[in-house]
Amino acid sequence: MLEAKAVRSGYGDIEILKGIDFTVDDEVFAVLGANGAGKTTLLATIAGLLPLMSGELTLDGESISGLPPWETAAKGLAYVPQERGVFGDLTVLENLNIGGMVGRSRPRRERSDEVLTIFPALVDVRNQPARTLSGGETRMVAAGRALMQEPRILLLDEPTAGLAPMYVDLFFGAIARIRMVRRLSILIAEQNASKVLQVSDRVVILSLGAATEIARAADITTAHLREAYQIDHPEHRRRFGSDRTASTRKEH
Repeated sequence: MLEAKAVRSGYGDIEILKGIDFTVDDEVFAVLGANGAGKTTLLATIAGLLPLMSGELTLDGESISGLPPWETAAKGLAYVPQERGVFGDLTVLENLNIGGMVGRSRPRRERSDEVLTIFPALVDVRNQPARTLSGGETRMVAAGRALMQEPRILLLDEPTAGLAPMYVDLFFGAIARIRMVRRLSILIAEQNASKVLQVSDRVVILSLGAATEIARAADITTAHLREAYQIDHPEHRRRFGSDRTASTRKEH
C-alpha cells in the first residue's frame, strides 16, 4: 500500500501541493483536476523526482520520503512521465529490454511477450525503430518498458494527453488488461475524466494543490467534475494567469 500523509511539494520556493493525504491499495487510483491542480507534481514527488517540503510517503509502511528515483524504482515504483521518453534509434523490443534490466524475477523474453499481450498494437511494430511510431504507440512502449520492471505500483502521468481517440481507447483497454495480468496497483493522473472513471476504483480530485474529494469512482458526479475543473477561480488566475498554456507550464 502506498500512503501519502500531509504531502507538501513544489518547485524551489513555490509550493504546489498543500498537504495531500490518500492511500493506494490493490486498485486503480485516479488523480483528476484541471491544468495547474498539481497532478504532475504529485506523481513526480512520489517517484522521487521532486523533494518533499514536508509530510511523508510510505510503501507498505516503509518510508520512501526523500528517496531518489532510482531507489523508488528499486522499491517497486515505476513512473511513466507524460513526455514520450523512448530511445528513437532502438526498436520497440530493444526499448522494452532496457526496462527489463531492472526486474529480474522472470526472463526478459517472458516479460516482453506479456507486454505485447497487454499492448497488442505493438506486435506488428515490435522490430521497428521507436522514432517511426505514432504518438499512441510511443506511449505504449513507454508504459510497457515500465511494466518490464515488474513494479508493485505503476505511476502514469497523463498517458493519453494529445492522442487520437483510437489510441485513447486502446490505452484505457490496456489498463484493464494490466490489472488482469499483473494485479499491480495503478496511480494515474489524467485529464480525460470520463474515460479514466470507467477503469478506476477510487479517485482523488485536486484543486489548486489541495485534495477536494476522495471517493469511489462510481460516486463521482458531473457536479464534482464541474467544480474540480473550474479554472476561473480568482486564486487560479493569480497563480497561473488566464492563459491555459501558462497554467500547463507551471505544473509540468
